[in-house]
Amino acid sequence: MRSGVATIIQIKVKPNAREEGLEQLSDGTWLARIRSPPVDGKANEELIRLVAGQFKVSRARVSIRSGASGRLKRVRIE
Repeated sequence: MRSGVATIIQIKVKPNAREEGLEQLSDGTWLARIRSPPVDGKANEELIRLVAGQFKVSRARVSIRSGASGRLKRVRIE
């Protein structure tokens, strides 16, 4: 990530996965496998942690811009 530039990526989330991971698909979207269930925001918290780790930024620089309650999300990385 270049400093000072925000990037928005589209992520399809699969909760309750056996293994966690984040991979980019051929169409440019991302697939996130998350162990947490989609309850009380736990999956969203895990997604933010996963994205921050992938792009080597702090969790505070990652936010869900849309789709917080759905499986298809737009995530902003600063």
